[in-house]
Amino acid sequence: MQVSTRLAIFAVLELTAREGRQLSVADIGEKYGVSSHHLAKVMHVMGRAGLVRSVRGAGGGYQFVGSARRTTLLDVAQLFEDLNAVEQGAAAGNATREEQTLSDILGEIDDVARATLGSITVATMRKLVDRPSADNGQAGKTGSSRRRSTSES
Repeated sequence: MQVSTRLAIFAVLELTAREGRQLSVADIGEKYGVSSHHLAKVMHVMGRAGLVRSVRGAGGGYQFVGSARRTTLLDVAQLFEDLNAVEQGAAAGNATREEQTLSDILGEIDDVARATLGSITVATMRKLVDRPSADNGQAGKTGSSRRRSTSES
């Protein structure tokens, strides 16, 4: 997933968490440690798609104007990525069996990713983010330390 796609999803989540309020590009960018310039480009694309609108003036910024219950993560991702792309090299008639097999496997992975992103709405993702963690926020740390200890072995 491209950086722009991730930023778009993060921005949408921030805007839906503060329904009715505007957030500036600087506010969102600061939270995620990204440049306002890059995020402004992302917001412009989402504005053209009708997901956000720009509010000018003092206290201005962006508001989410899409439907959080109908907009899926796939809808957002497709603004920045061609998720229907088929790898042409392996599909060609001169592909080796290995190239064709790998292409088939990667195609299946892409299908699962599209189906998953298409099944999760912004509202559902917002609920997942807001849900209290059973382990008080330790899941990410546990996963990281597990990976570290495995790779250090």
